[in-house]
Amino acid sequence: MSKNARTSGAVARRRFLQGGATAAVAGPALLLQSINNGAKAQGAPIPVGQAGPQSGFAAPDGIEFQRGLQLACEEINAAGGVLGRPLEPYFEDTKEMGDDINTQAVQRLIDRHGVHAILNGYNYGSGVAIQEVVADAGIVYIHYDTVLSHNNLVKSDPARYFGSFQGDPPEYWYGPGFLKFVADLESTGQFKRANDKLAIVTGPGVYSTNIANAIQEGAPAYNWQINLFESVTVPISEWGPTLAKIRQDPPAVIAITHFFPQDLAQFMVQFTPNPTPSLIYMQYGPSLAAFRDIGKESVEGVVYGTVIAALQDEIGTAFETRYKAKWGADASHLSGSQPYDGAYIWAIAAALAGGSGEPGDEAQNRKVAERMRQMIYRGVNGTTRFIPNEQAAYTYPTQTKDPSLGMPHQFLQIQDHTKTPVLIAPPPYETATFVLPPWIKG
Repeated sequence: MSKNARTSGAVARRRFLQGGATAAVAGPALLLQSINNGAKAQGAPIPVGQAGPQSGFAAPDGIEFQRGLQLACEEINAAGGVLGRPLEPYFEDTKEMGDDINTQAVQRLIDRHGVHAILNGYNYGSGVAIQEVVADAGIVYIHYDTVLSHNNLVKSDPARYFGSFQGDPPEYWYGPGFLKFVADLESTGQFKRANDKLAIVTGPGVYSTNIANAIQEGAPAYNWQINLFESVTVPISEWGPTLAKIRQDPPAVIAITHFFPQDLAQFMVQFTPNPTPSLIYMQYGPSLAAFRDIGKESVEGVVYGTVIAALQDEIGTAFETRYKAKWGADASHLSGSQPYDGAYIWAIAAALAGGSGEPGDEAQNRKVAERMRQMIYRGVNGTTRFIPNEQAAYTYPTQTKDPSLGMPHQFLQIQDHTKTPVLIAPPPYETATFVLPPWIKG
């Protein structure tokens, strides 16, 4: 790409953007009100790509990832694009999300469309394969795989993986965060453990097992005894054998670190006819409407955690309104928020850097990556600030105590399956209080 192509756009707009060069950047609502007075981008399009699971078992998330990026591109283009150039998104399906499929999808985006950036949600692979393709192409990649392997890879060679960013904290932090959350419920009298037993059920993937291991490792510090640690083969629809073990030795808490919403809903459907008086915590999957649609009344009372989801504050609820106005009342904005924020982070950094670079223009994309490393961005998911030489987001409150410097580890509860789950922690973001599940009350 020529220098003129990269730096085209109104001078006034460039000066506005560069005025916030290394400080915090406001969220999209302020951005839309301020940049270029809403003038539409009219220059040569900048191709951006997303490789996500539009089919297969993770399609409910993949569809929302696509919607989130589409909405972000439309808003950014309406606000003037990147220095006057509109974003043009392209999509490839990663289906069952093995590393071979993931890398082939990304390579197609690069070879066929010449994308300047890959703006993903998550893919259920190793979490390090796409980075190799991106590094070879010299472009920028933002993903929400939520895996510690990303941090370790970037740390191993920051120069090679300069363009790879994880927009949320790695999965490890789910373990310490969950144990602290339960301890806080106990200390405030909202939950009283029936015993000191904690059951952990995980899937076979690295993501799920890392979280399960982190909970197991930290449990003794909170006086928990692990009375069941089981890995199930997924996808799974028949939970009978696992439930039999749980009912034989009922724990005070059940932590399920597998995250497919359909599987988790089936657990609840089969649990509630003969429940144990256990607090049930699940990983991420209940954030999707599919979980509530399948489980219906049986899921009411479930607590789940996520280190990445739209907050229920002024910025997050405004996003939800825009998202559902475009995609329908049943659309899951909590997933679409991931690439939505990622697109804004990259677009602002590209504007600050004087433009983005096509594949092979590593020098320009290094400038974009440097602006991303300097940025503190307050988006719909909270605050994104990247850890030096790891390029994953800090988490709040277990890694940083300042909510303005870390992404909140959110805990939500489904109190009515016909409505959006309510945010019960952490402060200051909570919008509701925890209620005992009906199977404990009974």
